Amino acid sequence: MKDDYAIHWFRRDLRVAGNMSLQKAYQQYGKKVVCVFFFDSNFLKRDDFSHNRFQFFLNSLEELKKELTLIGSDLIILDTIPKKGFPELFEQLKTLPKKVFFNRDYEPFARKRDEDVEKILSKHKVEIETSNDHLVIEPHQLNKPTGGQYKVYSPFARKWLEIFNDNDEIQNRLELQQNSFKYLEDLKKQKAKRVYNLSWADVLNKKMNDQLETFMSKNKKHVTVDIPPAGSLRAFEVLKAYAKKVDEYKNQRDFPAVDGTSRLSIYLKNGSLTTWQIIAYLQLKTYKKKITGKETFFSELIWREFYYHILFHYPEVEKAPFLKQYENIKWENDKKKFELWKEGLTGFPIVDAGMRELKTTGWMHNRVRMIVASFLTKDLLIDWKWGEKYFMETLLDGDLAPNNGGWQWAASTGCDPQPYFRIFNPWLQSKRFDLDGNYIKRFISELADVSSKALHQPILDHPKYPKPIVEHSEQRLKALDIYKDCRK
Repeated sequence: MKDDYAIHWFRRDLRVAGNMSLQKAYQQYGKKVVCVFFFDSNFLKRDDFSHNRFQFFLNSLEELKKELTLIGSDLIILDTIPKKGFPELFEQLKTLPKKVFFNRDYEPFARKRDEDVEKILSKHKVEIETSNDHLVIEPHQLNKPTGGQYKVYSPFARKWLEIFNDNDEIQNRLELQQNSFKYLEDLKKQKAKRVYNLSWADVLNKKMNDQLETFMSKNKKHVTVDIPPAGSLRAFEVLKAYAKKVDEYKNQRDFPAVDGTSRLSIYLKNGSLTTWQIIAYLQLKTYKKKITGKETFFSELIWREFYYHILFHYPEVEKAPFLKQYENIKWENDKKKFELWKEGLTGFPIVDAGMRELKTTGWMHNRVRMIVASFLTKDLLIDWKWGEKYFMETLLDGDLAPNNGGWQWAASTGCDPQPYFRIFNPWLQSKRFDLDGNYIKRFISELADVSSKALHQPILDHPKYPKPIVEHSEQRLKALDIYKDCRK
């Protein structure tokens, strides 16, 4: 009917370009689409909540709202949980929408939320249509030939690539992403077309207060780092810039002093950019031995999907180790050492540089993430869950599935982890990946005049920099013992 309209419910898909669910809404209802976002107080009360990351999220919403207004639609941001928000919204509408569209999510919290909302929408006799947007291949699409889920990355990746290469729908959707790039180029040139013609004022009986500005003004007071530019257009610019150097990814990705990684994870977290767009723009294809930079980068994107699949099939990993034999590790959990680790005062320069980078910028190089995680769990013998939580509190790109997967990998408690007897030597890691000490000196100013060679061994007599708080060789033996005790 000509008066039918649809609502698109935004969650972690904060973009117009290539948004699978929003595209379906447009295809079915043309210009008659309005959009909503609900702030869930339960999420805001999480004990690993980050004001810095939330600010980036709010900035992303602000950019999205401006963009939707520009192209003729409208986004309202409401301060209520979705299962209450939809009924409250419906009460204020002149007529109910014909359908609500949204993209699927895979975290335990999100799945329960969506189940509740689907019941409410059905009760109001509003149709529902969901889409795959955040992942390329969803958990229900990828299983072992004999049934069950993959727990090891390599066979998972082989199966993932098999589906990726042979599925016509996937390949067609990748081709369609070229339209999203054209739209973004037009948006940049301020030539984006007005494709919608519906606002909330058209469908509401009375005005509802948008809460974005309220949240932004309150949260800004707690921000402690510089927040990078947000939004899908900025994400696209970062992607285009990275395309010029992706071929060097394999050779440069492990060296934190070099700008050799994509910095796209912060945009992937909120859906200002998706894996679909990255694969399409970089023209990533199947690989055999990860010979090129593109192939190596592609494998990292598949690792990301792997951790989402694990979280979907084994939601208990959010709170517990994937490998049950490590549930009762006898961690030392020294709170004083944990605080020194957080502040970058352990006396291990590569560790301290990483922790200071995290605290001052909200980001940390991936190689250094592995080093500091190994150090916390296997040198300081502190529970990986402490480190995982701190990362979520401080990382601007903090994302449950990859963050949990990375920490459990480093702690040897996860699926396909670093074996428990493989323990990073922070001195050797430092020497191998920051030989000249450029990264260390960038974040530890008091070591600016120390020779590069001296940075890769204990510094015992510096007036401003601490001595090592542990002896690595001794802690390594302790770690082996506590892991062996769990395996008996």
